[in-house]
Amino acid sequence: MRKADKVIISCAITGSIHTPSMTPYLPINSEQIAEQAIGAAEAGATILHLHAREPGTGAPSQKPEHYAQFLPTIKQSTDAIINITTGGGLGMTMEQRLAAAKWAAPEIASMNMGSFNFNISGAGEKIKEFKYDWEKPYLEMTKDFILSNTFTQIEYAMRELGGLGTRFEYECYDVGHLYNLAHFADRGIVKPPFFVQSIFGILGGIAPRPEHMLHMKETADRLFGDDYYLSILAAGRHQMPFVTMGAVLGANVRVGLEDSIYLGKGQLAKNSAEQVAKIKRILTELSLEVATPDEARVMLGTKGADNVAF
Repeated sequence: MRKADKVIISCAITGSIHTPSMTPYLPINSEQIAEQAIGAAEAGATILHLHAREPGTGAPSQKPEHYAQFLPTIKQSTDAIINITTGGGLGMTMEQRLAAAKWAAPEIASMNMGSFNFNISGAGEKIKEFKYDWEKPYLEMTKDFILSNTFTQIEYAMRELGGLGTRFEYECYDVGHLYNLAHFADRGIVKPPFFVQSIFGILGGIAPRPEHMLHMKETADRLFGDDYYLSILAAGRHQMPFVTMGAVLGANVRVGLEDSIYLGKGQLAKNSAEQVAKIKRILTELSLEVATPDEARVMLGTKGADNVAF
């Protein structure tokens, strides 16, 4: 693992897991997404990981026209690196998932590195009444859902977006996903440095246990040596403890309302900026400095903000 002098803070603003009934602070429309993204950047986020939603209902959307409503505003208001999801909303086809990134040609796009059971049905168990009709069926269907990322799908996405000069955040939900990335690296389809986002706490993926983080890091070290940067995220209540452990191990970190709607025990985060500010305080106490967007561009070898399509 490359140990940089400074830590990259990624911030995932809204995602496609949490629904509007879970928290009143989840950004849904373009103004809210832009406001929270800009606020997160001002709080210290280096990279902004972005999803879009249907403005009226908050349902996940990968329509380029929805991204077009907030991407230019964010770009004009901050120099943070913009990272567009290719995971999209659960149940979308690969073409639907890629649509926004193919239109935007961002500096970075996420890239799920394997198929797996993705069960978020438990996230809605405490909700007695949903605001929108789509929420409960969306959550419940994940009991019988596989997030499809076959080798053919991954290679297609890598070639389509790689041809636009986009780099990747390789999302690895289990140890096997690291070997999948090594497969594509060995074939020369993707080039280092690899930005590996190790994800803990999704039911169907690797559990949020400290020993699992050490195993993921050891495996990635063996597979990629100094050709990768590790980043850590964890779902729900595990967010802050896990990303802090990652930082102690020399990794980068990710926070945001996509990953957890809480700031602390029983305390809803009012925006992603609060989480960014909290992890930045923790990093400072650990004598770790946060990377600026331009420093991260050098680290990750991105094409620069002037070469995107929005």
